[in-house]
Amino acid sequence: MSIGIVSTGIYLPKNRMTFEEISQKSSIPVDIVKTKLGIIEKTIAGSEDHTVQMAVWAAKRALEKTNLSPRDIDVIIYIGEEHKEYPLWTAAIKIQEEIGALNAWSFDVQLRCGTTIMAMKVAKSLMLANEDVRTILLAGGYRNHDFIDYTNDRTRFMYNLGAGGGAMILQKGTKENIILESDLITDGSFSEDVVVPVGGTKKPLTPELLQAGAYKLDVLDPEGMKTRLEQKSLSNFLKVIRQSLSKSGYDESQLDYIAMLHMKKSAHDYVLHSLGLAESQSIYLSHYGHIGQIDQILSLELALEKGKIKNGDIVTLVSAGIGYAWGAVTIRWGTHEEEII
Repeated sequence: MSIGIVSTGIYLPKNRMTFEEISQKSSIPVDIVKTKLGIIEKTIAGSEDHTVQMAVWAAKRALEKTNLSPRDIDVIIYIGEEHKEYPLWTAAIKIQEEIGALNAWSFDVQLRCGTTIMAMKVAKSLMLANEDVRTILLAGGYRNHDFIDYTNDRTRFMYNLGAGGGAMILQKGTKENIILESDLITDGSFSEDVVVPVGGTKKPLTPELLQAGAYKLDVLDPEGMKTRLEQKSLSNFLKVIRQSLSKSGYDESQLDYIAMLHMKKSAHDYVLHSLGLAESQSIYLSHYGHIGQIDQILSLELALEKGKIKNGDIVTLVSAGIGYAWGAVTIRWGTHEEEII
């Protein structure tokens, strides 16, 4: 039984931060921010752009593109960040209420910026294992730029963090945009490298820590992390892409489009070159920044708007998330006469 993508939705805040503003805040030269970090501008949350609210807006946009009613949704999976309206809260149930998905049941999942890929795998498995689960909504929001201290050079690789919401509707038995196979890698040696060091049970948040600016993302072992990432990151990135393609019955020579997260431009170009892809076979998100696990949905929507993806194309979505986690999923895009089993 095939599982396909029947719709996507994106919400982007109106506010933007430019490379000049990032340069001013961080004291990094403007040409480095623009060319090396690969940021022309990025989305920034406004006063009403709360994490789960952005997910709700994206979900509504995804529904508007279909002939589905919210009551047709069987399951909602929240794929957004833990940083949201309330620190302890099941976000998916709020989305269920806001969109009127009265027949659904809901839950949250989290794998940092790898959440969308992981959730697609979970959703596909749920539908294959449960006869009564036919339609699943994935929806999430992201605004982790709230945790960036632009004076902390240890976190400069995260100066690209932006804000936005994304959604995807998956359905069983459809003959369009078929989700094939995925591949995931996690490596616990990175698990405590990038954290918000206060506010948890180890070091509860106090007024003094808040005043000192400690409630921000930080890198606890910058040199060790850099060394380990150089050894593993891009090789694992390429590995999950190739494994996802191979499991799906394809190889990189048959890949037509790759939806990547925003990362430094040299890494983006390296991945394209390693796979034998042209620059036109992806979109570099230099005008959006890194919106966490929403990047792949955004890249997919932009590619469709620009005509970069056509019927029959092989498309791979790929992510890497703090922790560290790498994931990829392959899709056969377009409408097909027969279901893919």
